[in-house]
Amino acid sequence: MVYFQFHKRCSKILLYSLIKQKTKGLLNNFNIQKVLVAPLDWGLGHATRCIPIISALVKEGYEVMIGAENAQAILLKNEFPSLLIIPLKGYRVRYSRQKRWLPWRIMIQLPKILRALKGEKKWLDTIIEEQKIDLVISDNRYGLCSTKVPCIFITHQLTIKMPFAWLENLVQKINYRYINQFSACWVPDVQGEDNVAGILSHPVKLPKTRLFYIGLLSRFQVVSTIKKYDYCILLSGPEPQRTLLENKILPDLSRLTGKVLLVRGMPGSAEKLQVAENTEVQNHLPGNQLQMAILQSDCIVSRSGYSTIMELLSLHKKSILIPTPGQTEQEYLAKKLAANHICLTLNQEKFNSAIDFQAANHFEYAYPNYAIFKEVAIKSLLNLSTK
Repeated sequence: MVYFQFHKRCSKILLYSLIKQKTKGLLNNFNIQKVLVAPLDWGLGHATRCIPIISALVKEGYEVMIGAENAQAILLKNEFPSLLIIPLKGYRVRYSRQKRWLPWRIMIQLPKILRALKGEKKWLDTIIEEQKIDLVISDNRYGLCSTKVPCIFITHQLTIKMPFAWLENLVQKINYRYINQFSACWVPDVQGEDNVAGILSHPVKLPKTRLFYIGLLSRFQVVSTIKKYDYCILLSGPEPQRTLLENKILPDLSRLTGKVLLVRGMPGSAEKLQVAENTEVQNHLPGNQLQMAILQSDCIVSRSGYSTIMELLSLHKKSILIPTPGQTEQEYLAKKLAANHICLTLNQEKFNSAIDFQAANHFEYAYPNYAIFKEVAIKSLLNLSTK
């Protein structure tokens, strides 16, 4: 009887081992043809940094579909008009008008966010079956993970900055619980001490899933051009803070010395602003036009969102960064880069654009060279991530 039970137990172990080896073999030889890419809907940064990933996939012959809605869908449709956009409801998080209330505003919306995570997980399982998806690449959308196909998570925030150490540790545990459900995690930064995102992308403790530092994600590259603008102001990010910054800047534009380009970060909008003669306004610029506008400008004024930072670093442009009030990540990044003379940073609530913008003329900028994500690396990166 004992022998029979032992023999039965060994048979189960052997069967489990064979199934595991068989499954591993299938994943290693996974035939990836259709890829779904889905960015988070908090501002446009997650969508813009997916552009080099999508471009690399298309060039390698993969069939790419995009999950997005509203401004993110419009932006990516403009960049990739031939690709299928599948409507995917965003988290639709609202930010407070005042910095001190932002953490509480986010906490109040946690039930809505958790419902969105659950909803997008069901959505993903349906889309995988309907569209025959072979691979999912999720930029900070925690619910887009499935056991049916390999799923890759993109984030630069392995550490999510919080006002208290105990809360930051708790949030990191929750963060890793979600990230570890993915096949791999891609971090858009360089590995080692000379990185961009600091503790955000290089925490003491790393998640258990496979981690790859893929270099900075940027749509742009340096090309020769001539100067056209003294300042290029790039508005972006979630409301109401985008509009609050715009309303703070607009009255001072006529007092700025030189030519100004204001890009409002509102794809799909036809609204026209009345501005001073020295100012040109664009509601939105496609990637190639925005690249030229940045290169033709002496100084860039923008939020300190990570996607924007990566693009400015790739073009070696001097910049004035204005963190979104209450966004601890942006405040941390701006402070870290300013300490290394990579940017000049200003406080939204206190600054006077007519005066403070002139400070860029006297600031000693450093222009470090960081490794940029290479499109040709996408296939080997996918192979490593789906083993």
